[in-house]
Amino acid sequence: MLDADRVKLMTKLALYEQAQGKEDFKISEYYRKDYTGAHVICSVLWVTVGYICVVALLVLTGMEKLMAGMSAGILLALMGVAVAGYIFTLIIFGILTSHIYNKKHQDARYRVKLYNHDLIKLLKMYEKEKK
Repeated sequence: MLDADRVKLMTKLALYEQAQGKEDFKISEYYRKDYTGAHVICSVLWVTVGYICVVALLVLTGMEKLMAGMSAGILLALMGVAVAGYIFTLIIFGILTSHIYNKKHQDARYRVKLYNHDLIKLLKMYEKEKK
């Protein structure tokens, strides 16, 4: 005999598995610090590549002005600004990436816990039916 509550619960579990569950299960396999750390490292690498590209474009577009008024003091000041901008950008992107992926991992773990709770409920329904 089919139980309507059990069918609804099974449908809910199946929909979760097919939609969001695949990604949530992958995310929840990692420890939070490992998951976040890997994404922060990846973010830092891509920010570095992007920053180098932007600085290279700015240097190429302003090369004529740079060569006309070149002095050691100006070059040191420009390099200092570039390094300070790079460090500031890295810190901002690192904090943002860390926050976003911590939240993403936390939400995925919560949904997986709800899924496991529903699985236990389903198991209890089956055990109740056997008795």
